[in-house]
Amino acid sequence: MQKGCDNFHMTEVVKFHKVSFEQFQMDVNALGRSLGMDAVDDTGIKKCYESLQLPKRSTAGSAGYDFFFPYKCLEVNPGYRIVIPTGIRAEIDDGWVLMLYPRSSLGFKYGMRFGNVIPVIDSDYFFADNEGHILADIRVDDPLILTQHDRYMQGILLPYGVAYGDNVQTKRTGGIGSTGK
Repeated sequence: MQKGCDNFHMTEVVKFHKVSFEQFQMDVNALGRSLGMDAVDDTGIKKCYESLQLPKRSTAGSAGYDFFFPYKCLEVNPGYRIVIPTGIRAEIDDGWVLMLYPRSSLGFKYGMRFGNVIPVIDSDYFFADNEGHILADIRVDDPLILTQHDRYMQGILLPYGVAYGDNVQTKRTGGIGSTGK
């Protein structure tokens, strides 16, 4: 068995992008309203947007692309859900899917999980009405404080197949939940 990735060619199947500032601003304002804030400071949103980091792997052997918390500070408490606009979208090759998971340590220490269990980012979500903006619906068992640039979730790319005779030609026309309509 070979060690490391020296002789293993990994296939590049995703390119991460920021959503537009306008989309980020709209989603951050929605987050603010959900937290009981009247308005979010546009200057603060702009600074936050400019400091967004695209997901990346930490080591050559890492399967997951770490997502970095984009805001100054947020406390997530048990019994509440927080929908976090990541500012990130993923341009994924056909035949691949991005699956999102809490960082293992946060799941272990704080019981962090997603409201939709394992978020699935399909390749055609990039073209959704919300620009394919990846949102994280977080819940915890114990209080969790996230600060700017903390790694809080990870995305893993997986290939997928389809059933024999599957001939779906329908194109995505919306964002989250649009394929069930």
